[in-house]
Amino acid sequence: MKKVELSMNENKKYEIIKKLVETKGNKKSAACKIGCTIRTINRMIKGYINDGKAFFVHGNKGRKPAHTLPEDTKKLVNDFYSTKYSDANFTHFKELLEERENINISNSSVRNILMKNYILSPKAHKSTKKRFKKLLKDMQKQPGLNKTETKKINSSLVEIENSHPRRPRAAYYGELVQMDASVHLWFGDSKTNLHIAVDDCTGKILGASFDKQETLNGYYNILNQILINHGIPYKFLTDKRTVFEYNNKKNASLEDDTFTQFGYACKQLGIEIQCTSVAQAKGRVERIFETLQSRLPLEMRLAGVKDIKSANEFLNSYIKKFNARFALQVDNSKSVFEKQPSVEEINLILSVISKRKIDNGHCIKYNNKFFIPVNNQNSPVYYRKKTEALVIKSFDGSLYVNINDTIYGLNEIAKRHTLSKNFDNLKEKPKQKAKYIPPITHPWKRDSFLKYLSKQSHLKNKSA
Repeated sequence: MKKVELSMNENKKYEIIKKLVETKGNKKSAACKIGCTIRTINRMIKGYINDGKAFFVHGNKGRKPAHTLPEDTKKLVNDFYSTKYSDANFTHFKELLEERENINISNSSVRNILMKNYILSPKAHKSTKKRFKKLLKDMQKQPGLNKTETKKINSSLVEIENSHPRRPRAAYYGELVQMDASVHLWFGDSKTNLHIAVDDCTGKILGASFDKQETLNGYYNILNQILINHGIPYKFLTDKRTVFEYNNKKNASLEDDTFTQFGYACKQLGIEIQCTSVAQAKGRVERIFETLQSRLPLEMRLAGVKDIKSANEFLNSYIKKFNARFALQVDNSKSVFEKQPSVEEINLILSVISKRKIDNGHCIKYNNKFFIPVNNQNSPVYYRKKTEALVIKSFDGSLYVNINDTIYGLNEIAKRHTLSKNFDNLKEKPKQKAKYIPPITHPWKRDSFLKYLSKQSHLKNKSA
């Protein structure tokens, strides 16, 4: 006869009913002990008399539930994580399975499948890591230990940074924008810097840009995205990089003075800049970088991104997807962004300004090249030697020069003629097209810029 095994609860019912039948006891007392009705007690008595102990075995015992995942699916999930998506956290992995592999299972199922194979999430909590470490120690004490399994657990126990303390969000959309850059192996074989700007109220990424280093160009790119897509924010919260603030500046070159350039652009827009050396003070952007470092490299690898140009193109679509997944709804927050400037205004404000002097050839030397000022008709304009000028490199790369509060274009002087008028059969020179010279605007007025320079502590000892 087959041995009948009961669970603890089933065995309790069996013992109560057996004693009730043998002693002809009180059915109401038995019903109170089991927590059922007298009608159920009568049914159990009848079942005990007919089938004995076997009656108390649950009908579904040993049967797999109808919604149980097939073993093939579990193996497929494990194989995908071990080969294709090994650097994703479990939540991200679940989303990728649904998007790319058409496997729709719950977060808990993914977690259970992987943890049974001793795979720990890169974002595991401290308590989970502690439990796995204890499991590892217990396994090491066992005779005939499987070293492959031990290695799996060791490689999964990755230390992660402590989370930053929380603080209240800003009250309004656009009131406070946190900016920072993160150097990481985002794509390819070399590390790059990802610059981002995050709205503190909603957690929405307002702008993102890759560059080789943390540069003025990277922050100008995300400021350009903010101005075009949203408008002028009230305040920036940043770290104490030289783009935003510093005490000493060894390099005397004005165009390399990134603090002056970015600060002057923000001054024209009316944006306040607040700097801090405490990472926890701008925890919103730090936590988003932690999420991006977990997700973005894998997404870019799957998209085949290998250079900065394609990486910045990929960001345009990915940031929309990221904001839809993680940012709060803007509709519930009042916006304090000011009116969006025109593209022409942005191009002029986000410029790099450099001081130069006219040389004895009536030219200006800039970036090891010689340029001559030209007017609207594209005709050269000649100034005396040592005349002071401000060279303006606009955001789109166009070059202009401010001489005596008049704006001119700059034409590069070639090192040599490409054709000879003596030996080459030259046709009539084509008429020169008129060159667009923008009107002199407030950011480009020499007096305004020099007045701003005179207020900067690191430039007070230098001549204007």
